[in-house]
Formats: sequence, C-alpha cells, structure tokens
Amino acid sequence: MTVIDSVGPHVVLLATGGTISSRASKAGGAAVASDSGEQVFASMGVPASHPVRVVDVFRKGSYLLTLDDMIAICASIRQALADPQVLGVVVTHGTDTMEETAYLVDLTHDDHRPVVFTGAQEAADSPKPDGPANLSHAIAVAGSPQSRGKGVLLAFAGTIFPAAGVRKSHTTRLDAFDNPDFGIAGSVSDAGDVRLRAARAGLAPLPLPGPGTGSPRVDLVAAYPGADSTLLLASLQAGAAGVVLQGTGTGNANRALCRDVADATAAGVVVVTSTRVEAGAVVPRYGDGGGADLRAAGAIASGLLRPSQSLVLLSLLLRLDTPTSRIAETFARRGARPD
Repeated sequence: MTVIDSVGPHVVLLATGGTISSRASKAGGAAVASDSGEQVFASMGVPASHPVRVVDVFRKGSYLLTLDDMIAICASIRQALADPQVLGVVVTHGTDTMEETAYLVDLTHDDHRPVVFTGAQEAADSPKPDGPANLSHAIAVAGSPQSRGKGVLLAFAGTIFPAAGVRKSHTTRLDAFDNPDFGIAGSVSDAGDVRLRAARAGLAPLPLPGPGTGSPRVDLVAAYPGADSTLLLASLQAGAAGVVLQGTGTGNANRALCRDVADATAAGVVVVTSTRVEAGAVVPRYGDGGGADLRAAGAIASGLLRPSQSLVLLSLLLRLDTPTSRIAETFARRGARPD
C-alpha cells in the first residue's frame, strides 16, 4: 500500500501495528491495533518532511510478537533499502517490545541509511493522541542527512535514542523511553529540525537468519528473594538451549540457582546473567551464590545489556549456531560502554 509512488528520494514507512494504530474495539472496549499504515500516516495532519511510501507489514500489538515476527520486520527493512532512492526507513511499532525489535534490527543492520522506530502511548482514537507528532518526528529523522551512519534509532517524544540499551521506562507517560547507560543520540523539534551527536564507532553487523534456520528456545528466568530452581529446571525440561537469568544487583542469584546453572552449562545450555536494576553493568563480584559463583558455574555476564535485549542477542546467536566461546566474546563487546 503506498501513499506515493515516488521515483525520487523518499522515506519508507513500515507499519506493524501497536498503540499508534489502535482503537477501541467497541464503545468503552479494549484498544486493538486496527488502523492501516496509510491511516496512521494520514493522522499526522501536517505535511511530512519528506515524501513517504507506506508499506503494511502486519497489524499487531507488540506484546503479541515473536522473534520470527521481528525477523520478518528486519527482512522488510532490507527489502525497502534495496531501492537506492530510499533515504531511510521508519517503523511504527508497539512500545511494549520496541526495545527488542529495534535491537534485533540494530544487530543485523548493514546499511548506512537510518532505520527509525517510533510509536505511541495514547491510542489513535484518544482525545490527545501522541502518535502523529512522534511519526512526524521520525520521518524527519529518517530523511535527514545527519542520520546517515547513525544506525538504528528510536524517536519518541522529541528525543532520539540509539537502539542498543534503550528501554521502556514508564508504562503510561508520553516520554516513555530512556537509555541510562548508552545515552541519547539527539533530538528533533516539532518543526522537524534534527540534531544528532557524532556517531560512535559501530560493530560489524551479525547475519540475519533465513527462513530455513532453526528456532532454539530461549527463556527468561528471574532470581528473587527465596527463589529456587523450579522455573529454571522447567525451562530446561522444556528444551531451552539458552537462558537469560535476571539477577539482582550486579547480577546475583543464590546457591541453588548457581548449582543448577552449573549443571545446565555443563550440558551445553548457554546461560547469560543480566540484572533487574535500571542502570549499570553486570559485574561478577560476589560469592556464596552471587555473580562470581555464577561466572564460575559457566554463566556469561551481559554487561550493560538488560534482560530484554540480552534475550534478543542470545536468541540470534543461537539461531546462527554460534559456539559458546564466541557468544561470550559477543556479549563482552556489545555489552560494553561505547567509546
């Protein structure tokens, strides 16, 4: 579906659903993704900064997405960028899992042209929807020459974030995202003025798995006061090839979890330790069931990557049949603070 059939420079808008496309299913009912990409684009009510071509990928709340859906978004981005006239790509997406999809795209993005994610906190039929302004901003960022070479970005409430490290930090506030460890990339005004900081040194992209690759199970298991290994063992029994352990503090657990993590890694399961804390690195420093014992048990520290993006990176690496030693090296690089 297209808004324009441009042979000149333009931005491609890939619509995937989310709150920006959602309306109440009935009077007073729950909101569901319903608007097409063209409807979302038309809701801006102001001229776009650049010509736009709209493509509907699918129409889902992002809480419904699977990793295969996210890979499909990556493939749609590559297809859009096959056209040399495309300045950049905007992806409208639900905020619940935007941090996961944006990070997967960032891990596999191999083009100097930008990909910009955006969405909304208020539904399309709310009295004051925020989606139109966010979309207008994202189009300005995607078409800006400043955005070239900056990789995958997230534009929300006037702030531009790098995809790595970004996370939803508030359930309802309009400025819903933050990136405490990797910082912000810049800003965009209502007039479409884009200001971006100098690009940091990037890492080489990882391959995008094709449709014939396997889909190894990766689970997220939380450590908490009084936790035992019931959930971890259930994950392993279900056939998990990888587990992200959401630790406490600097990435800690307890004796029981450490014991069973050691058994899991000895059996070939890859375990990555992240943390429930908002900011700061996973630092294996405590014994007696803490992070140092988890490292001794074979767990890999996630660095600055939180559980959501650790799960995406681990899932991708396992789909690519990456050896455990290489997985550890990749987390060390990508979980480090950029220079």
